[in-house]
Amino acid sequence: GGRELRMMDVFVASAQSCGECIQAGEKCGWCTDEDFLKQGEQKSTRCDEVEALIKKGCSEASIENPRGTVSVNKNQSLTDRTKDGVKLKPDQITQIQPQKLTLDLRSGEAQTFHLTFKRAEDYPIDLYYLMDLSYSMKDDLENVKNLGTDLMLEMQKITSDFRIGFGSFVEKTVMPYISTTPAKLLNPCTSDQNCTSPFSYKNVLSLTADGFQFNNLVSKQQISGNLDSPEGGFDAIMQNQIGWRNVTRLLVFSTDAGFHFAGDGKLGGIVLPNDGKCHLQDNMYTMSHYYDYPSIAHLVQKLSENNIQTIFAVTEEFQPVYQELKNLIPKSAVGTLSSDSGNVIKLIIDAYNSLSSEIILENSRLPEGVSISYISHCKNGVSEKGENGRKCSNISIGDQVTFEVAITAKGCPSNGKSETIKIKPLGFTEEVEIVLNFICECECHKDGIANSPVCHFGNGTLECGACRCNEGRIGRVCECSKDEVRTEDLDANCRMDNGTDICSNNGDCVCGTCECKKRDNPEERYSGKFCECDNFNCDRSNNKLCGGHGRCECRKCICDANYTGSACDCSLDTSTCLASNKQICNGRGTCECGVCKCTDSKFQGPTCEICPTCPGVCTEHKDCVQCRAFGTGDKKDTCEEQCNYFFLVMKKKKEELPQPNDQPFINHCKERDANDCWFFFTYATKNDSTVEVHVAEELECPSGPDIIPIVAGVVAGIVLIGLALLLIWKLLMIIHDRREFAKFEKEKMNAKWDAGENPIYKSAVTTVVNPKYEGK
Repeated sequence: GGRELRMMDVFVASAQSCGECIQAGEKCGWCTDEDFLKQGEQKSTRCDEVEALIKKGCSEASIENPRGTVSVNKNQSLTDRTKDGVKLKPDQITQIQPQKLTLDLRSGEAQTFHLTFKRAEDYPIDLYYLMDLSYSMKDDLENVKNLGTDLMLEMQKITSDFRIGFGSFVEKTVMPYISTTPAKLLNPCTSDQNCTSPFSYKNVLSLTADGFQFNNLVSKQQISGNLDSPEGGFDAIMQNQIGWRNVTRLLVFSTDAGFHFAGDGKLGGIVLPNDGKCHLQDNMYTMSHYYDYPSIAHLVQKLSENNIQTIFAVTEEFQPVYQELKNLIPKSAVGTLSSDSGNVIKLIIDAYNSLSSEIILENSRLPEGVSISYISHCKNGVSEKGENGRKCSNISIGDQVTFEVAITAKGCPSNGKSETIKIKPLGFTEEVEIVLNFICECECHKDGIANSPVCHFGNGTLECGACRCNEGRIGRVCECSKDEVRTEDLDANCRMDNGTDICSNNGDCVCGTCECKKRDNPEERYSGKFCECDNFNCDRSNNKLCGGHGRCECRKCICDANYTGSACDCSLDTSTCLASNKQICNGRGTCECGVCKCTDSKFQGPTCEICPTCPGVCTEHKDCVQCRAFGTGDKKDTCEEQCNYFFLVMKKKKEELPQPNDQPFINHCKERDANDCWFFFTYATKNDSTVEVHVAEELECPSGPDIIPIVAGVVAGIVLIGLALLLIWKLLMIIHDRREFAKFEKEKMNAKWDAGENPIYKSAVTTVVNPKYEGK
């Protein structure tokens, strides 16, 4: 992106005419106003972006800026019919729309258009079955003999207009591909096998709608043989001029071996490249021994040119090889062929459905400097860009898809003539023709005045407001010959005085006239007779040229309205100096360049409203208001002398005082007098600097205390506190007694009583025993 911008700047800087200018880039315009150039400016200054030209003073009406266009020349509607509907010829069916467009291309400007594709139902199909008849395909030939009628029945489910043909191939008829002994040329197989002579390619049956004829001719075919494994099938494909119609063309390539391609012919001494032309005589390819095999790229080109979709029906063994080949050939498919070709009909049907469900757009070779891009809008809202933008998949019959195509030209072709390109869906014969016209000159070019007197006595053509010089002449008005460009006398005319540099070192002296240099920034430029002026070296403020409030002319700022100063940084607007009371700088300063300069040293701030050492408005004017309104206060004796600076208005109550919304700026004050009474007033400064004070006559004085409620309250409080203390004491005693009783009961339960006699108990009975008594 940066490189393209630099290249565009180079083209713009060197553009000497309107035509050269518009080729420099899509945003470039050319100013045709003859008075546009300032002294010292080059012709190329006329070429710039349109917005830049307008800023430089060129009116929009004087700017040449041609734009590209898209016009549709042929736009037939898409065919919408059913299989059972009206029978149409192939050239009456339309599947892509529009069919022809004309584009007018401006360099660098993309022209976009839409192509719509819709698969038509019951679209005719031509199918050519190209079969390898080498000996290994013997059992396959047996199954193919009834292919015509069977395939006809299956294809009738898809289309009512179906034709089929048959061709066969073996190999080039030279060593080492076949044996050239006389016996082997007659029968290349073993003696017990009856084989036909080897051949390169044979067109057995051109396309026909007769399935029985297909069966009859194919049943008469015989197997042949060759020596090497790869076959010469590519030779056969290149010779497929067998009566194709402009319909869907399918080529079924059936083999159980690999393939030869360009370069392999050297083994047989064949070095001449394949010419891609048809060389059939009596339906036989006669130049196989003369031309080499075609290359894969050559094959792809021919298949695409002839809109042939290829189905490779190959055995399992060679699937990987042909899958790789399929990736190189657009609109081709690969199917796995059973060993005896028994599944060939299913293979063809499946491959056809796969091929026809994918739409791929292809364009012809583009002219030099022209590019094309695609964006696809497929089913279910799927969109793709880049290479995938060319294709849509899973398209059923009746589905409609859209492609957004953008074509861009870089410059003009050398011959300046129109070019034609074509876009077509691969595998289909329909195509879109696009005529490209290149915008190489401006509209004003045709009104040019040849040999105009304006161009120094007819030394150029006055075209688009500037002189386009004749060969050998240069200068803004072709005033000089190339032979006179450098002389001392002419250089002297480019100095301000004998001691200065040529063109102030900011330009070149051409024909005795200064042509000022161009700056990298297109908005910056030198000017003046000696390139002594510029529009970028003026004073700056806040890092902006002329403070962003003016324009720089010859290194001096030309300020906008309401701005002044060398850098246009001084605003004459006083709105930024208004204080909250709507006074400029609060009446305490002057407004300079939109900023307040406070003259009263006590005040500061952006509008001189901040006074850290000043009392408040209410406190400052309290004594004067008190003495004027009530005849009291500290200034009651000097009231007349000191307090006549305001207009006094008395109000009954404070509710009647002015509210904040009544005046632009107002202070509400509440002050206390010597009797501890509150008085209320408002202090307001009018726009004419007069002061107005409104005072409420009603004072708010504190009343004396009521003794009885106070005494009653104190007594009641003491009584209540005493009762509360008694209740708390009583509650604590109850809790204590209950705890003691519970403790007693617990000890009582735990006591153990002894049942023995009291040890200190003495009986009152004394028993005396007579020691002499013997019991007698």
